[in-house]
Amino acid sequence: MSRLVIVSNRVGPLKDTGRAGGLAVALVDALNETGGLWFGWSGGISEEGTFGPLQEGGSRKVSMATIDMTQADYDEFYVGFANKTLWPVLHYRLDLAVFDRRAEEGYRRVNERFAVRLRPLVQSDDIIWVHDYHFLSLAAELRAMDVGNPIGFFLHIPFPAPEILAGLPNAATLVRRMLAYDVIGFQSKRCADNFRRFAIEELDLVLEGEDVLKVEGRRVTARAFPIGIDAAGYSKQAMSPEARRAMARMEKLLNGRQQIIGVDRIDYSKGLPERFRAFERLLEDYPENRGRVSLMQVAPPSRSELDAYVEIRRELEELTGHVNGRFGDLDWVPIRYMTRSFQRRALAGIYRSSRVALVTPLRDGMNLVAKEYVAAQRAEDPGVVVLSRFAGAAEQMPEALIVNPHSAEGVAASLQHALTMSLEERRQRWQALFDRLCEEDAASWARSFMDTLRQVH
Repeated sequence: MSRLVIVSNRVGPLKDTGRAGGLAVALVDALNETGGLWFGWSGGISEEGTFGPLQEGGSRKVSMATIDMTQADYDEFYVGFANKTLWPVLHYRLDLAVFDRRAEEGYRRVNERFAVRLRPLVQSDDIIWVHDYHFLSLAAELRAMDVGNPIGFFLHIPFPAPEILAGLPNAATLVRRMLAYDVIGFQSKRCADNFRRFAIEELDLVLEGEDVLKVEGRRVTARAFPIGIDAAGYSKQAMSPEARRAMARMEKLLNGRQQIIGVDRIDYSKGLPERFRAFERLLEDYPENRGRVSLMQVAPPSRSELDAYVEIRRELEELTGHVNGRFGDLDWVPIRYMTRSFQRRALAGIYRSSRVALVTPLRDGMNLVAKEYVAAQRAEDPGVVVLSRFAGAAEQMPEALIVNPHSAEGVAASLQHALTMSLEERRQRWQALFDRLCEEDAASWARSFMDTLRQVH
C-alpha cells in the first residue's frame, strides 16, 4: 500500500491521542495504517525560518518533519493572509477582511517554501493529503517541481458562495491554483457546490457528472466528505474518571437545575453575542426558566492578537454582566462565561451533565462540538442539540433542533422546546443521531477520502 504524506499547519501529536481532537486521531490512524510522514510548521519562529534545519521525530511507522518560519513569514502568511484575509472571507465576512498585497505575496512565498522543503521527502508512490486554508497553493507549487503524485486537499472551514469569494482580490487565480489538487474535499454539500459553481461561473470550467471538473485534460473531484468523530471512543471518555469528577462538580453546582452548554473558541464566526442575546430572550419570553436554567459558555481565546477578537471578548463580558445583573439572584447566576479550556475527558463530563447543547455559529465548516455532545450523552436520559442551520453539521444532524442563529426569538423558542421535551422524544432524536455518528465516524471519513484519492490515475 502506498505511503501517506500528510501536510498541515500544525503537526501531531502521534501519541496520547486521548487528549487530541478527533481530527488528529483520524489522521494518526490513517498514517499508522500505511506508514508515512506528517509535515508542517514547528510552531517556532527563527531567523533562518523555512531555510533552517528540518526537525524530525516520530514513531516506528510514522515520521514527523517540521520547519520554522521567520517573523515576516508568520506576520504575512499566518497572521496576515491566512487569518486576516482568508479566514473572514471564507466565513462570509468581507467586511472584516484585510486585503494586503504584501500578505498575499507572503502566503504564496510560504506555500512555495514548504513545497521546496517537502519535495525531497516525497517518494515516487506516496499519496499526499494536504489540510486546510493555510495551503491552498501547495499543490500548484509541488506540480511546478514535477511532483506527479496524487495530491488531495481537505478544507476544514466553510467555502463561501461565488459572489462572496469574488470579493477577494485574485480569487480566480487562487481557485485555479487549488485545481492543481486531484481531490478537493469540503465539510458540506453546500461548500462543495459553492466551489464547483465558482469554477464553472468564474473560470468557465465544465462539470462532468456530479462532482468532477475538467481542467486542461485532467479531472478534479470536488466533493463533500463530512468529517466525523470517534463516537464510540468519545462515549467511553464520558465515563472516564476525569469525566465523572467533572460531572460530580457540575451536579453539585447545578443542585437540580438545568444547564445549557456552549463550547467555542472566541471567534466572530461562532455567533456568541447572538447566543447570549437569545438566552436573554429565553428568560424574557419564558420567565419560568428564571432561577432554574443557566447557560455555561466555555470560550477559550483564539488569535488574540487580532483586533476583531479583542472587541468580541469585550462585548461578551458586557453582555454577561448585563444579563446577570438583570436576572441573577442570590443563589443563581444566569450566565457562567469562562475563557479557559478543559481537557477532552472533563469536557465530556460537562456535556453529559447538560440538558441542552447550544451550537449556533453564524458560519462553520462542520462543528464537532455538536457531535461530541451527542456521543457523551446517557442513552437512558439524553440531552438535546440546538444547532445552527449554518453549521455543516446541520446537513448530517436533522434530528437536532435546527435554528437561525440571527433570530433571538427563534433560538429562544427552540431552547424552550429542548428544555421541555419529553423523555421519549429526546431518546428517539438522540438514538438516530448517535447511530449515524457511529456509522459516519472519523475513521470512515479518512477512509472515504483516501479511497477517492487512490483512484486518481
